[in-house]
Amino acid sequence: MNCLEVVTQIEKQLTKPLPGSSAHEPLRATPTGLIKPKFEHTLPPKPGSVMILLYLDGGQLKFPLTKRPEYLGAHGGQVSLPGGKAEQNENEIETALRETEEEIGVDRNTVRVLGKLSNFFVIPSNFMVTPVVGFINERPTFKAQEAEVVRIIEGSVADLIKPDAIRLKEIVAAKLYPMLAPHFEVEGEVVWGATAMMLNEFRVVVNSIGG
Repeated sequence: MNCLEVVTQIEKQLTKPLPGSSAHEPLRATPTGLIKPKFEHTLPPKPGSVMILLYLDGGQLKFPLTKRPEYLGAHGGQVSLPGGKAEQNENEIETALRETEEEIGVDRNTVRVLGKLSNFFVIPSNFMVTPVVGFINERPTFKAQEAEVVRIIEGSVADLIKPDAIRLKEIVAAKLYPMLAPHFEVEGEVVWGATAMMLNEFRVVVNSIGG
């Protein structure tokens, strides 16, 4: 099956029932230290979207991730999918396309939307995030938004779906909380937390092709 056929099959799989939490939970990090993070929210989750943007590059199907700047907070220095908070009157797809254009410079009009994955509640930041899957025929010319992106990382779908793609190590979240983190490694970066959990649902969907 060539890459374009895989894209077509992904689009079909996204119309079927999704694995949701059964794919998310195996990638959930667990606290290992005496000090454990505690999150209490009094307001409803804010809506947001991220984009898994597939593109062809040298016969491979790839997708971009972004590395955030280091800052004090739950997500400082982490690797994420392009995305962010919804603006007023935007739907999930519009948010994902706009944020992808703003953060990594991909023209929203060049992206073919294939579908959506399950909504995901990001507990630390109180966001309900919708992962959108899109496709573009060739590798875009990326342009990082300097204030929010210090590096654009390019992942391979072939690597993501390998049986041994999930690894395990202890990390320190927010420079304070030791966590045992199932994760993916992409270009030497550890991809864990909400991003890894959403990517694992995509991984399960891709691995279900032909099943």
